[in-house]
Amino acid sequence: MDRRDKTNYYLDMAQVALERGTCLRRNFGAVIVKNDVIVSTGYNGAPRGRANCIDIGTCIRQKMGIPRGERYEFCRSVHAEMNAIIAAPRDQMIGATLYLVGRDMSTGKIMSDANSCTMCKRLIINAGIEKVVIRRDVDTYDTVNVHDWVENDDTLGSSMAY
Repeated sequence: MDRRDKTNYYLDMAQVALERGTCLRRNFGAVIVKNDVIVSTGYNGAPRGRANCIDIGTCIRQKMGIPRGERYEFCRSVHAEMNAIIAAPRDQMIGATLYLVGRDMSTGKIMSDANSCTMCKRLIINAGIEKVVIRRDVDTYDTVNVHDWVENDDTLGSSMAY
């Protein structure tokens, strides 16, 4: 039996976290890892105490026909990366890796073009996270050096996510 490599192991955990997501459009799971220790996990959903889209049965952004990557002020959810960062101690995020998996709810498929949104990228940078690993399908992924987002900050506003 082949042993699962660590990167896909942590991506698998992020994929399990997305199962808790409450978005009707896309669910994401995030896991922050430092020195082979899981620091924090997160998934997208409404802030504590507020109704989730699955509870009210509608996604306002979907209802309004808002394209992916735009007008997040209408979204009820706190993103997976944000929730993982909120739950993690700052000193454990410095130099850490964030593993991210997204699933399109209409197809049930892993999003091969998943990415962090502009706001999440800003939070990831400020948290001191060093790398983001994004699942593209069952066994493939991309690794992003967060420093590249800092160096190319003109691209922070052009990401397509969630």
